Amino acid sequence: MRMLLLAVLVLVAANAVNNQLAPGLYVPVCVTTAALLLLIARRSGLTADDLGLGRDSARRGLRWGLLLAAAVVAVYAAGLAAPFTREAFQDERAAGLTAGELVYRVLVRVPLGTVLLEEFAFRGVLWALAERRWGPLRATVLSSALFGLWHVLPSRGLTRANTAAEALFGTAPAGVALAVTTAVVGTALAGAVLCELRRRSGSLIPPIALHYALNSTGYVLAWSAGRWRGFP
Repeated sequence: MRMLLLAVLVLVAANAVNNQLAPGLYVPVCVTTAALLLLIARRSGLTADDLGLGRDSARRGLRWGLLLAAAVVAVYAAGLAAPFTREAFQDERAAGLTAGELVYRVLVRVPLGTVLLEEFAFRGVLWALAERRWGPLRATVLSSALFGLWHVLPSRGLTRANTAAEALFGTAPAGVALAVTTAVVGTALAGAVLCELRRRSGSLIPPIALHYALNSTGYVLAWSAGRWRGFP
């Protein structure tokens, strides 16, 4: 229990640094935090298999991961092609990037920052520590709830950056609060799906692949839409 609380405190500190104190150090902070969590995992006696990084499950996890990534690309492409869902891709955070910044986001920030830390933390270390103590169901509930709360700070600017979110919630304080709440609930539910993928496959590769595909493909399509279709 002590190591689980320590891991949570490390993540709370990283979240504050990334979103308030030093957002420009996002990738180094994420990599450092993942390294600290690895030390906590080793001190707790967790093995590579416990963390979903075992060799025996790697091949199965890779198959799952490739299928999930392909499905994400297909769904996103269909969403961009359909007029009634196209507005969701009007995101200033992606549309305002230069080509170099987009490459950095897709090849560095997302995989080495967001995906590395979040998957290793929430579906790796936290899930394994909680599963060993309370079983898989409670581990999934705890990990997913914490994953939702992890997104409180970064979702505060959602209605200013995303056209669809602004149209749905507005920019008044009540609307922003509702948008944040929706983001927290949505990411908690997504976290539960990722935990289940990790449990069923026995590998951390499927949630990593799905998470990376969702984030990176979203960036690429939102950036492209802003140029090819005249989005602001």
